[in-house]
Amino acid sequence: MNKLLALCSLVVGVTVGCAGANVRPLVDMKGVNEATYESDLKDCQNYAQQQSGMGSTAAKGAGAGAVVGGLLGLVTGGNGSGIAQAAGAGAVIGGAGGAFSGNQAQEAVVKRCLSGRGYKVLN
Repeated sequence: MNKLLALCSLVVGVTVGCAGANVRPLVDMKGVNEATYESDLKDCQNYAQQQSGMGSTAAKGAGAGAVVGGLLGLVTGGNGSGIAQAAGAGAVIGGAGGAFSGNQAQEAVVKRCLSGRGYKVLN
């Protein structure tokens, strides 16, 4: 089981990255005071950290994936080790998907916050 958790962490880290709330969107800086922008960016990143990020959504996704994988292993007539393997695969896939969703949600908060403060977010 420890090997599974280590593999899940590795897959999540490699496939998702760690931008999340710390994203630095591409912003049109023409006519923008850089010091004010940096302060606003930091505020927006702090707001985004309040949004469920990679950790919590990855854990939820891993749990859901393990349940679905285990049920699929059970339905397809797997033995105990086959069911455990299916649950493990589901946990890895669900964890990666959950982490990706959490990061996207945090990035969206930063971008909306900056846009709301009048910045032209280009990406």
